[in-house]
Amino acid sequence: MESESESGAAADTPPLETLSFHGDEEIIEVVELDPGPPDPADDLVQEMEDVDFEEEEEEEGNEEGWVLEPQEGVVGSMEGPDDSEVTFALHSASVFCVSLDPKTNTLAVTGGEDDKAFVWRLSDGELLFECAGHKDSVTCAGFSHDSTLVATGDMSGLLKVWQVDTKEEVWSFEAGDLEWMEWHPRAPVLLAGTADGNTWMWKVPTGDCKTFQGPNCPATCGRVLPDGKRAVVGYEDGTIRIWDLKQGNSIHVLKGTEGHQGPLTCVATNQDGSLILTGSVDCQAKLVSATTGKVVGVFRPETVASQPSLGEGEESESNSVESLGFCSVMPLAAVGYLDGTLAIYDLSTQTLRHQCQHQSGIVQLLWEAGTAVVYTCSLDGIVRLWDARTGRLLTDYRGHTAEILDFALSKDASLVVTTSGDHKAKVFCVQRPDR
Repeated sequence: MESESESGAAADTPPLETLSFHGDEEIIEVVELDPGPPDPADDLVQEMEDVDFEEEEEEEGNEEGWVLEPQEGVVGSMEGPDDSEVTFALHSASVFCVSLDPKTNTLAVTGGEDDKAFVWRLSDGELLFECAGHKDSVTCAGFSHDSTLVATGDMSGLLKVWQVDTKEEVWSFEAGDLEWMEWHPRAPVLLAGTADGNTWMWKVPTGDCKTFQGPNCPATCGRVLPDGKRAVVGYEDGTIRIWDLKQGNSIHVLKGTEGHQGPLTCVATNQDGSLILTGSVDCQAKLVSATTGKVVGVFRPETVASQPSLGEGEESESNSVESLGFCSVMPLAAVGYLDGTLAIYDLSTQTLRHQCQHQSGIVQLLWEAGTAVVYTCSLDGIVRLWDARTGRLLTDYRGHTAEILDFALSKDASLVVTTSGDHKAKVFCVQRPDR
């Protein structure tokens, strides 16, 4: 694979396309960077059926664990107003992850340091059932594409799947130490990355298994591309691989100067899957063509001083990319950094458009579908909404007494669900006068 120069900043990289801006930039001509015939979605599930899998072996609490008012005596120092509508309080330790059911957006699954995971109702916090049996912190949880199944995974690598309507466990598997987990976007297929460098793919509930062997280091993050036929996986050694899920081979491998100079922390794709954005502890975000496997842009915030190249196994102590994502209606990308910087980049010119500062490190960011609004959650326990066109803070939501560790946004952007080190999950109703 040809080497891409990593020394080139965003300004040294040729623009992807010229885009037409109109008026106040709310209307943009969006140009596909990697045009090609779309993959027929109707054939996707059938193609997953054709994948050649190999067979593999396979505390009591208050059931009304929620409160509508702030509680006294919660551990933490960030006391203040509580803007939330519902607080789910059944966890007894930090709550690490949350996911909403994609079909109705009425259910949440949360997992925590207490080795527990719960499925509960957003409207009133009522517990539906506990995903029991984990012996380590539950760090991954999510619903299948049709909301019929829910999967949970703990740090030790134990994964479990329940059928939501019957509340019964239908599948479990013990892999290596778990790094990430994700459902296939259109099939009952579960993927996960582990510390031994493997990416696993299972049909659920049959358990048919396929593995994708990476370098001899943790597969730290991964994402199935929107076509459902490929996945991008980032590794601790800075390499990036794009896998063909059906054939089982890596289509593209980015390493050396093309990859990152430190462990990958996050990865995202744009709406049509033509572009991939990767983030790392090296403070760089790389824009990659999913078709050619080439780096087409490199971004880093202007306030971050240039750092010497990191040696193998070294990490930047001062800053890192923690989360990133693409806007669906404008050629913009957002990158969140550990130092609290939210950077909005213009993909057409590959330049920094806005820089929004937080009081503490950003944990995760999410774009609202169909708008140029980006949501962030941070270590100060606050959710913030930003207008990416202007860089202006629209509003914020408070209520946690410790850092927010994960959050999810409903499809219509009416609800934000957060999890925190204060042992709580909270539901916030989003009210925006501008829509």
